[in-house]
Amino acid sequence: MSISKLLVANRGEIAARVLRTARAIGLKTAVLRHPAEVDTPAHAIADEVLTINGPTPVAAYLDIEQITQVATRIGADAVHPGYGFLAENAAFVKALDAAGIIFVGPTEDVIDLMGDKIRARNYVEERGFPVAPSAIEDDNPADFVERARAVGYPLLIKPSAGGGGKGMHIVREDSQLETGIETARREGERYFGDGRLFVERYIEDPRHIEVQVMGDGQGNVVHFWERECSIQRRFQKILEETPSPALTPEQRNEICESAAGIARAVNYRGAGTVEFIYAADGGFYFLEMNTRLQVEHPVTEMVTGFDLVAEQLRIAAGEELDLQQSDIGQTGHSIELRICAEDPDADFRPAIGDILLMDEPTGPGVRVDSGILEGGSVTADFDPMLSKLIVHGRNRNEAIARARRAAQDYVILGVTTNLGYLDAILAHPKFQSGDVSTGFLAKEAEALKHRPDAATRDILMAATALSDARLVQAVENVPEIYRMMGAWRN
Repeated sequence: MSISKLLVANRGEIAARVLRTARAIGLKTAVLRHPAEVDTPAHAIADEVLTINGPTPVAAYLDIEQITQVATRIGADAVHPGYGFLAENAAFVKALDAAGIIFVGPTEDVIDLMGDKIRARNYVEERGFPVAPSAIEDDNPADFVERARAVGYPLLIKPSAGGGGKGMHIVREDSQLETGIETARREGERYFGDGRLFVERYIEDPRHIEVQVMGDGQGNVVHFWERECSIQRRFQKILEETPSPALTPEQRNEICESAAGIARAVNYRGAGTVEFIYAADGGFYFLEMNTRLQVEHPVTEMVTGFDLVAEQLRIAAGEELDLQQSDIGQTGHSIELRICAEDPDADFRPAIGDILLMDEPTGPGVRVDSGILEGGSVTADFDPMLSKLIVHGRNRNEAIARARRAAQDYVILGVTTNLGYLDAILAHPKFQSGDVSTGFLAKEAEALKHRPDAATRDILMAATALSDARLVQAVENVPEIYRMMGAWRN
């Protein structure tokens, strides 16, 4: 197999990030675009921009038949799905295989297995990897409620086909159980078309730790160490880092080798992530496997020095993984901030607006993966994430300091963002000491409030605007017609 032309079946910052690597290694590139979208960095990078249509912009990006036809029409050898949309859709892989087009990712069977949380959990448990105590509705629906009670409270109810925290509910007492089950079932059917459920013991104040794995589908698998993803709102990550401040070297090796073992068991191909719940007593339990590139993959790239997209493309082209585990070390510490158009002080309500002014931070150890341009518009059509701010330092303290400075230097005017909120997290004493869990944001909600009063906000906005050299120059420049009048006065 070989790849000479790549279609990126995605948009925003991940499309731009994949396209940069594809072009750097000499591939011809194409990217999709819905007519409702304004110009983005991805459109400027790709050799071709291809229009797709649908009743909504999201529907267009989920249209397997249309995207497969587009890839065939332009002669693409391969399709990179990015993350989200069709990235973990087994039917999409099947359609591309039938068209003779390479899917940059795992096989249809592996996506199908790991996309079903119940099957994945059973598969992992049968092979001796740790899972939390649980009950599965499919085993015997008639006594599911009783078996759920027997697991013990608190419980976490999950849709089998779930993802992104949707449909998940914590139940702390018996009176909430049956209502929680029915609510989760309705949400599972609404979000995923699948109302099957399972419950597992909810680990109080856990950490969320995941491991980046890479396999070639030919029996070779390595890991690229772990990422700490405990800073979450509504089960969705907004800040990630590596290495995890919680793990000892022995624990790090154990959890990373477990992840690699799970990937070997399915003869994994491409980039994937095995996610674990990490308890306060040091125990860890399999949560799920994401069969794609993760949003937070840049922190891994910063500390290991590897381009994970380049590795994906080499493997998709049929090359063997030419890495040994001993080749993959870690240097320093990296933190990623997800910059979202949302209002943290209004329960993270998504925001819309025009990008009137944008100034991205720069400096040693600073990287910005952006999906927006100055002058563009943020609408309600897509996920609110605008960009990712990634920093690297010699150690965690330096990484935190660089992340704070970069967040404070990042200017986005015209739409509300979570930049101030992220800076407040970085400044929090518990975060700085590494004392966090998935409940950190809820517990520290009051301390993390950062909205100034109206007068202070106006002063800050004016100061920000006037500190921009382009604006000052525009204000101070005298229009040509008046400059020609010289010193004349009426």
